[in-house]
Amino acid sequence: MFNSAVFKANKLPILLTIISAVLYFTFAYNLERTAHFKLVSIYVLLFTSFYFLIKNNKENINFLTAIAFLFRAIFILSIPNLSQDFYRFIWDGRLILQGINPYLHTPESYISQAQYPVAQAQELYNGMRQLNASHFTNYPPINQLCFIIAGVFAGKSIVGSAMVLRLLIIAADFGILYYGKKLLIQLKLPAHNIFWYILNPFIIIELTGNLHFEGVMIFFLIWSLYLLHSGKWKWAAVVFALSIATKLVPLMFLPLFFWWFLKEQTTKNFIKLISFYAIVLVTILLLFAPFFSSQFIDNYAKTVGLWFSNFEFNASIYYIARAIGYWFRGYNEIAVIGKILPIITILFILYLSFLKKNTSLQKLITAMLFSFTIYLFLSTTVHPWYIATILMLSIFTNYKFPLVWSFIIIISYLAYANADNTENLWVIALEYLFVFGVFIWETILQKTKKSHA
Repeated sequence: MFNSAVFKANKLPILLTIISAVLYFTFAYNLERTAHFKLVSIYVLLFTSFYFLIKNNKENINFLTAIAFLFRAIFILSIPNLSQDFYRFIWDGRLILQGINPYLHTPESYISQAQYPVAQAQELYNGMRQLNASHFTNYPPINQLCFIIAGVFAGKSIVGSAMVLRLLIIAADFGILYYGKKLLIQLKLPAHNIFWYILNPFIIIELTGNLHFEGVMIFFLIWSLYLLHSGKWKWAAVVFALSIATKLVPLMFLPLFFWWFLKEQTTKNFIKLISFYAIVLVTILLLFAPFFSSQFIDNYAKTVGLWFSNFEFNASIYYIARAIGYWFRGYNEIAVIGKILPIITILFILYLSFLKKNTSLQKLITAMLFSFTIYLFLSTTVHPWYIATILMLSIFTNYKFPLVWSFIIIISYLAYANADNTENLWVIALEYLFVFGVFIWETILQKTKKSHA
């Protein structure tokens, strides 16, 4: 029975929830990524609604939790409309179930010889498109396990496979909510901070909607940090390895644990540090072991290397360096620049690892935040879903630039508004004007202002 008193008392959150639900449904089932005006308009409205839902309901954790997963449920039967990667996920999972190592052959190598090793092979190949199909898979073992699960429960249905993958990602979000909230409370931070991630339209659309597995990697990362903070460093190492074995990103965080274990420079703590790294390494090797061969190593190294020497999308500093290269040399020097920028990233991470003492969890998380941020700033390829990690890490800090980035990054999809999928560099410049503006304000100008106060 309709209760008018309850509605009047909660009119704004109820209306915002209904509006958001309708917008998410439209996004999931009635949107082409080439419809750039519709895409951006819906996203802006969703983000505005998201902001006011949190601002006006900070204390109502149960309500925010319910609507966060209600919005995810809307996507259950949808096919991703902003990414084709999930077709490759399904291909890999079904290939393993046929007893075939997915790291050894490209989909194109099968289709070009009229071989169809999995159900719906041609349809999957068409969906993932030639660029993806012509490269060896780069998805680590835990990712592959998720693909296998989709193959087990929906081995002959693309929609069914997408549904299984989506349920796994949503389950990971439940884990992020659980451990993220517990960690915030332990660090004496507002528990509602978790909803700047969980309820964020960027996360709902990119992970639940478009089936990117950053959420699963982040779940293991946050769980690992919770275990570390609870003193269970051995289990933290195992879970951290699971995070790496989902996406390789957390590998860059390993040096940052140096001062965490060496708060007190004793032999016992040094042994703990070495043991932590050893557990991580052994766990990763065990997870990769079923796929191991000399050909696997060669293929995997080549595929990972492509991200630094071939692919370009939504970059910032790299595009400036590329323009300077054109100016002086007359051609694209990605092969050179793509090798220099990662070296700068590594040097910065080593600086944060050894010259900044990350002896508290918040200092450690802040170091992770800046390590990955600098990596993204210097990367040749920044797909929107990459920033999910820094968005999650930022909720344990006072930095808001990842939240701003999660809003403005939608305009990177304007590259798909034309037939050639070419980027408009003015649009990219606008995106990074916002991001770098807030980043510089928070990291330099505010600190300078405080030091002179």
